Amino acid sequence: MKALLFGTAPDPDEVRPTPVDELETMLAGIPFGLHEMDDARLVRPDWVITKPILAGICGSDAKLVLGDFSTGDIDNPMAAFSSLPHVPGHEVVAEVVALGPEAEGLSVGQRVILNPWLTCGPRGVTPPCPPCVAGDLNLCWSFTKGDLGAGVHVGVTTGAPGAWAELLAAHDSMLIPVPDGISNEAAVLADPFSVSFHAIVRHPPPESGRVLVYGAGALGLTSVAILRMLHPEVEVGLVARFESQGDMARQFGASRVFAHEPRLDLVEALAEWSGALLHTPFDGLPVTHPGHIDVVYDTIAKAETLEVGVRVLAERGRLVYTGVSTPQRWEWTPTYFKELTIAGSNAFGIEEFDGMRQHAIAHYLQLVTDNRIDITPMLTHRFGLNDWWDALKAIARQDQSGALKVAFTPNGA
Repeated sequence: MKALLFGTAPDPDEVRPTPVDELETMLAGIPFGLHEMDDARLVRPDWVITKPILAGICGSDAKLVLGDFSTGDIDNPMAAFSSLPHVPGHEVVAEVVALGPEAEGLSVGQRVILNPWLTCGPRGVTPPCPPCVAGDLNLCWSFTKGDLGAGVHVGVTTGAPGAWAELLAAHDSMLIPVPDGISNEAAVLADPFSVSFHAIVRHPPPESGRVLVYGAGALGLTSVAILRMLHPEVEVGLVARFESQGDMARQFGASRVFAHEPRLDLVEALAEWSGALLHTPFDGLPVTHPGHIDVVYDTIAKAETLEVGVRVLAERGRLVYTGVSTPQRWEWTPTYFKELTIAGSNAFGIEEFDGMRQHAIAHYLQLVTDNRIDITPMLTHRFGLNDWWDALKAIARQDQSGALKVAFTPNGA
């Protein structure tokens, strides 16, 4: 099968364009490219082979391939939960093409969404660990055990290649059937929706409160849509980098869109919007006290975004971060002074919502079926595997491309 592989030298037969600028020079040198590989395999008898229809490019995938994680993170503990080389891609809607002899609950030809976590069940670990029993799949104790190498989910481990390929293998428990009335475009967005859904359901805003979504990529935009659906009385501000992001955020229900820089102007604008009082230190950004932003959902989690977040939050407010970035120093004194809570939010699992306890992706499919949410307008660009160069350029230059969410079509349009 053809697959995009990260962490190894390009295929000797691959011809890349002649670089014409700094970005293309970087792309020409990355350890990434299209390869011919062995077909996806049945890891165990209860695994399934699928054919990806659409495979999204996650923000963490893009950062990895584009080199954002190449400096400053040599001690990042997540390196213990991944392996190289690997085929990226964990946001996928696919068609079942073959069943292992012990696979259950699926049929050939069925469309499915991948729940990517490589937990106890997919790894053949019995009995399942306490987090798996509790439905906290993202906190499984077995990410380095069983039949597969180290890796939290499909697409970050050598033994479980991801969806940027013509074929994808997964355990039967990892595949959620897609109802006939739901489009492929809606289905492929289930993963980023679920990440934001988990963060907001676990850390909801107060009634009639005010929240800030920091960042307007897939997680930021889905956060706005979810907040508007679940908490229509809450005022939602959003920090965007590109005009196209701000336009989509307004379409999804953002009350106000703020430019991401200069940061001083941003802090002042957030204080004005929330009615907070600003205080200026000897150096650095001002701080609000009292502040009137109850929750910041930070989908970027860089030093500069975390620092703005704690400076503008209300006393005993909450900063919830879903973003992944390399560690940097930032001034966190407001965390102590305002008695703030900082909460990490890692992907998703079984969630309680509307009196029902089920997988986050199942909640999403029900919400789409009930016409309660439609985030498909954010899927703006699609590329074949052969066109990965153009796909990465569209992501790296969103100001020019207008790209919001980008996906591969591994088996053609």
